[in-house]
Amino acid sequence: MRRKYRALNDAVYDHMTAVSMPPDELLSDLIAETDELTKDWAGMQISPAQGSFMNLLTRLIGARTALELGTFTGYSSICIARALPPDGKLICCDDSPEWTCVAERYWRRAGLSDRIELRQGEALPIVRAMPKREQFDLAFLDADKSSNWLYYEEVLPRLRPGGVILIDNALSGVDSEDSERSLRARELNERISADQRTDSVLLPISDGLTFALKR
Repeated sequence: MRRKYRALNDAVYDHMTAVSMPPDELLSDLIAETDELTKDWAGMQISPAQGSFMNLLTRLIGARTALELGTFTGYSSICIARALPPDGKLICCDDSPEWTCVAERYWRRAGLSDRIELRQGEALPIVRAMPKREQFDLAFLDADKSSNWLYYEEVLPRLRPGGVILIDNALSGVDSEDSERSLRARELNERISADQRTDSVLLPISDGLTFALKR
């Protein structure tokens, strides 16, 4: 089968960002502040295209409750929370007060503090402490990459049928055959692909975004 894809360069990326619900003033300010404050860690922030996609997806599935593992400075949480109804709820889990204090400031500025609940600490114990019932419509996994399968297994029973799990950095390092990061990413992608509890697709947005729909 003929392979059909478009490799991204800076010009294509900039055009894609400009025509895909580009960041407003608040998100642009957050990008700039994150770049300034975090320096080498700024790459942990999702891309604007990912944020736009997640916002649209949250609206498309009519999500009312969402879960985020790994919040950093808050870009993804704002994109998700903006798409929830006024009485919707996003629970964010992160163990770094240094970065989440930035997120909380931007949540207040965005008028979203009443929709977002921050639970400070390691993601896995926080999720395991939650009732094991179908309570979330959407989950975004962007915390410790080595624990992604554990996150997936813990989140899935807490997701309603028709709910969606999104996993960031799904293509990160996969072009390096022998690196630990590559092997870990490939193994996770293959396990999710083979999971009969979900239907999934790996989207080439930024450095890869896994989309898994619970059956």
